[in-house]
Amino acid sequence: MIAVVCGFIWRMGQPVIMSKEELLVNGAVLLSTPRKFSDFELLDHNGDSFTLKNLNDQWSILFFAFTNCPDICPTTLSTLSNMYGKLDIEEQKDLQVIMVSLDVERDTVDKLAGYVPFFHHDFVGVTGNPHFVRRLTAELNIAYSREELGIDDYTIDHSTQLLLINPNGHYHAFFKAPHSEIALRQTWRSMKALF
Repeated sequence: MIAVVCGFIWRMGQPVIMSKEELLVNGAVLLSTPRKFSDFELLDHNGDSFTLKNLNDQWSILFFAFTNCPDICPTTLSTLSNMYGKLDIEEQKDLQVIMVSLDVERDTVDKLAGYVPFFHHDFVGVTGNPHFVRRLTAELNIAYSREELGIDDYTIDHSTQLLLINPNGHYHAFFKAPHSEIALRQTWRSMKALF
């Protein structure tokens, strides 16, 4: 009897591994074949080079956003912060969260350095050459456009999905909005276990 109870308690502590159908119901779309994409050369919010190599050897969640975004971007980054903060230390070492700026004109390295770490000190902000950002968004199916608001003012309309890059540096899955910290955490754990 004690063994049964101990076994039950142990099983309850184990992560639930979702099927592809369950992942989809929870907003995570697993690609049938992970996709490679071209290398790029951008800068992180510390001014260091950020390339495809930075996406190897750990899982990465990419969020394409911009610092002047009034609502969706800070809300999504807050959700990611809550999700990431509830991972254990080993899981945090295995996952990086990266905000790629869609507004390289205004989102300088310094601006990202004052914005992205506010949500979590481990998060990385990336900006740089618009050519690389355009190519990266095209290859990863991220839609965005600049919308003029008036003289010298504009906003960026953009996709709200989060992309999951596997430790091989391949596009593995995406998370559809709206985002829930619980669903993000559980679906990522499942995809990691299935990898």
